[in-house]
Amino acid sequence: MLKTQEYIAANREKNLGELLELLKIPSISADSKYAPDVAKTADWVAEKLRLAGADNVKVYPTEGHPIVYGEKIIDPKKPTILVYGHYDVQPPDPLELWESPPFEPIIKKTELHPEGAIYARGSCDDKGQVYMHLKAFEAMMKQGEMPCNAKFMIEGEEEVGSPNLGRFIVTHRDMLKADVVLISDTSMIANDCPSIDTGLRGLSYMEVTVTGPNRDLHSGVYGGAVANPANILAKMIASMHDENNHITIPGFYADVVEVTPAERAALAEAPFDEKAYMKDLGVNAVWGEKGYTSSERSSIRPTLDVNGIWGGYTGEGAKTVLPSKAFAKISMRLVPNQTSAKISKLFEDHFKSIAPPSVQVKVDYHHGGEPVVTPIDSVPFKAASMAMQKTFGKEPIPCRGGGSIPIVALFEQELGLKSVLFGFGLNSDNLHSPNEKFGLFNFYKGIETIPYFYQYFTELNAQ
Repeated sequence: MLKTQEYIAANREKNLGELLELLKIPSISADSKYAPDVAKTADWVAEKLRLAGADNVKVYPTEGHPIVYGEKIIDPKKPTILVYGHYDVQPPDPLELWESPPFEPIIKKTELHPEGAIYARGSCDDKGQVYMHLKAFEAMMKQGEMPCNAKFMIEGEEEVGSPNLGRFIVTHRDMLKADVVLISDTSMIANDCPSIDTGLRGLSYMEVTVTGPNRDLHSGVYGGAVANPANILAKMIASMHDENNHITIPGFYADVVEVTPAERAALAEAPFDEKAYMKDLGVNAVWGEKGYTSSERSSIRPTLDVNGIWGGYTGEGAKTVLPSKAFAKISMRLVPNQTSAKISKLFEDHFKSIAPPSVQVKVDYHHGGEPVVTPIDSVPFKAASMAMQKTFGKEPIPCRGGGSIPIVALFEQELGLKSVLFGFGLNSDNLHSPNEKFGLFNFYKGIETIPYFYQYFTELNAQ
């Protein structure tokens, strides 16, 4: 990979400039008014994939946003890597908390990123990490050092639950045949402490509506005599955790696979500075389920959180009303062997059961995904570990990720493929938050490391 690495080093500024161009396109999949921008991004990614050397590049329309596909088959007898990622991004709200416009990328130096970090929506999740793969592929192709076959499937709906990707996979099984899925949509512990996620939590995402009177009411005339949906919703949500922060939904923990003491001890080997963690978040104390550490709470334990809550008058000044309706969006992160379908049903039944007769409750299911665990003794994991050891100079630590990539379980179910979660961002990079960033060190290191995964995966498969 000497020529590949020389090419990568010579094209650092070019690669960065192209990423900055990509980050300027507001590919917000959740907001329909940005559909033209999402489509523009798909075309942009497809063109860069063609220029990098991929064949059969095509933008596949779906009922939602398009999927970009491309491939390079150098020898059908050699192993095939399927690279998955997404080019859509989260909404940038709240805009007032951004220090610079979310779609006008700038580079700033920080304590964690002394070489500089790219501030923009999608810089880390997932445009920056997807683009590492395109640039690594381009380097291997330009220098004639492509050791195996590669396929790319880059979608535009990951941030809204990938509603059309499952159907695409089922109808294109033959096209997507591979030996492993390679994904960079996760993080590592620190720039001086590489890690590889060996599992992800599942997800169940719900929206609830609590309705009281048939219209907003004067809070003086009716206050105290008619149920206030906002008050009721707040009480209902508050009741869903007990004094130890355990979730009170009956049966919620029934299928949870408890992590063994040995596994907890292994996870505890990953460095974690709680004081630095609190300082970074601007909090005076950590919070969560009794009996578990902060690292465990955000990786091996299920959760229930309010992602948004609203109702009544929220504008400037005062308006004394009892709202007719109150709303909340609630997500539950799941662990093996919980399933999104069962947990969603348990949530709906419980939420309706705790509502007083003075209100009506509606529960809508948005999307979900299943938890996954990947083996650390597999060829793909070994190849990823060897690649990181090559470029970082130290062996990466296996970790459990707290986020969810619903498609990972689907890859295993529909294609029979395990995934390698090869992330290069940091948890502190403000994914889904204002001032999202991606370190230049991380971007460049990803491009350097990915070709070694191709090399070692090919070599280990030949043994």
